Amino acid sequence: MGLLVKEKSEKAHLTRYDHQRFELRRKLCRFLLHQIAFRFLAKIDRIEGLENVPPKGPGIVMINHIAFVDPMVVLAYLPRNVVPLAKIEAFHYPVIGIFPKIWAAIPVMREGFDREAIKQALRVLEAGELLLMAPEGTRNPSLRDAREGVAYLGSKSGAPIIPVVVTGTEGFPSISPSRWRGAGALIQVGSPFRFLPKSKRLDRQMLKQMTDESMYVLARMLPEHRRGEYSNLEAATTEMIEFL
Repeated sequence: MGLLVKEKSEKAHLTRYDHQRFELRRKLCRFLLHQIAFRFLAKIDRIEGLENVPPKGPGIVMINHIAFVDPMVVLAYLPRNVVPLAKIEAFHYPVIGIFPKIWAAIPVMREGFDREAIKQALRVLEAGELLLMAPEGTRNPSLRDAREGVAYLGSKSGAPIIPVVVTGTEGFPSISPSRWRGAGALIQVGSPFRFLPKSKRLDRQMLKQMTDESMYVLARMLPEHRRGEYSNLEAATTEMIEFL
């Protein structure tokens, strides 16, 4: 019996997420983003609401996704290291594909339910770390019908959702002088909220409602022309969420 308990304990330890293992490399990536990428490839105007990022504990950073650089902007400027989910194709891009590998992002297959990505994401949250997700799953100039990953992970883990909107990144990365003369990126962090499931078993209808309510939170933070599928703010409900 003692040997069996020891084996189970060792197995649990192997599957536990070790954030410290990646801390140094992520700090290096953040340094390179600040000192190189955002000096020569993208312009940052300002960041608002950083006080809304919890200083410790788990959280899901939920972002809109207009341009290629949006996740990198958020990763660089939030006050804590964040673990992003990235489409598996991004790991195979020429040159820049090394970035998600070094950062140790979680690869996600966009088609279907990626169980392995979900398991890794839950381990990150169980370890008390921040996770980065773009609910739409791809870039869009305005919000589109979102997938249910944020709702599923948020309800399963109990972690707060931290809404973040990024605007002004269109056309970046760029070395064009005309693009740099215009406005740069604005990052806004909203008030965190938490999902309130009505029952222990989540069905598709509940996940859909949680997803819509969270997307309307993003929509309220965006200018009207960026709200897309969630433009009708009068249709927004808050039955499944509470603000913290």
